[in-house]
Amino acid sequence: MTGERPIRVLVVEDDPVAADAHVMYVGRVPGFVAVGKAHSGVEARRLLDRTAVDLLLLDLHLPDVHGLQFARSLRAAGHHADVIAVTSARDLTVVREGVSLGVVQYVLKPFTFATLRDRLVRYAEFRGAAGEASGQDEVDRALATLRAPGPAALPKGLSGPTLERVTVALRDSGEGMTAAGVAEAVGISRITARRYLEHLVEAGRAARAPQYGTVGRPELQYRWVSGP
Repeated sequence: MTGERPIRVLVVEDDPVAADAHVMYVGRVPGFVAVGKAHSGVEARRLLDRTAVDLLLLDLHLPDVHGLQFARSLRAAGHHADVIAVTSARDLTVVREGVSLGVVQYVLKPFTFATLRDRLVRYAEFRGAAGEASGQDEVDRALATLRAPGPAALPKGLSGPTLERVTVALRDSGEGMTAAGVAEAVGISRITARRYLEHLVEAGRAARAPQYGTVGRPELQYRWVSGP
């Protein structure tokens, strides 16, 4: 899929935990290798000047520079690595600006390994296209490989909007929540809340541990896992 040489990825993310998670995710996708990680624009530029990089996994909110400003400076300096932007921002103006700077994909936080894997695989397919197109249809198909057909499939019975509300409630809770607490916060049944929480655990975005009280069986406490 990616040829003889793996696609070299530089992870640029100011949160050390998230950066480690991104590096781990990249390493789990065949045909890709993380060649380094940086926590600021200055550090990333230093690595780019001494390391061959094909693709940046770039957080747009760095402590010393906005990600798009950083991408613009790279183009001006002659760096041609493509960019997958990682951001919690949903401003479509930023998306349009990024297109002209070599941003080939956007990944919105929070995301799972499956989401990033899909984007990387599509990027590899696009990058691997070679030869002369036979016509407009072939050009369109090559460009279409970069566009995801839709959100990653959820288990039967789960919906994207409800998953997002559960995710936000758990992530903002700080100390963690039980299924009953999530159910009350989101407005769903306790059984339904537990299904969504277990899905987040399986996706690596949450952890669970028993919470011991004074009476009865211990109740599971769910906690958001810091990272992407």
